[in-house]
Amino acid sequence: MEHEDFEKLAMMAIEGLPRIFKDSLENVDVVIEEEPDKEQRKYVDPFHRCMVLGLYQGVPLSRRNQYYGMVLPDKISIFRKNIEKVCRTNDDIVRLVTHTVQHELAHHFGISDDRLKELGVY
Repeated sequence: MEHEDFEKLAMMAIEGLPRIFKDSLENVDVVIEEEPDKEQRKYVDPFHRCMVLGLYQGVPLSRRNQYYGMVLPDKISIFRKNIEKVCRTNDDIVRLVTHTVQHELAHHFGISDDRLKELGVY
């Protein structure tokens, strides 16, 4: 799948969010990258480094205070090649991009992986 098509899928995932979440997105960029670079791999659990699908880098909304400001946007990276490696069909890619964007946005809102598991997301 082409880079531009992945970008469209990520934007569709954001557009598909309930309004309450879309309206609460603050200072965050979603980007499509081919695969994680060396620096990004440092932020990932060593067990999952080779197949990380997405990565949130920033300060979650739940940790921001009145002094937060004048900072670069948080960054959500979606890794195209890794997603393609684990998907068999284009429909699988659509579902996994949507899930990955939503998962990383959950981190933007301050929801941990453990909490996502408790909520039954996995």
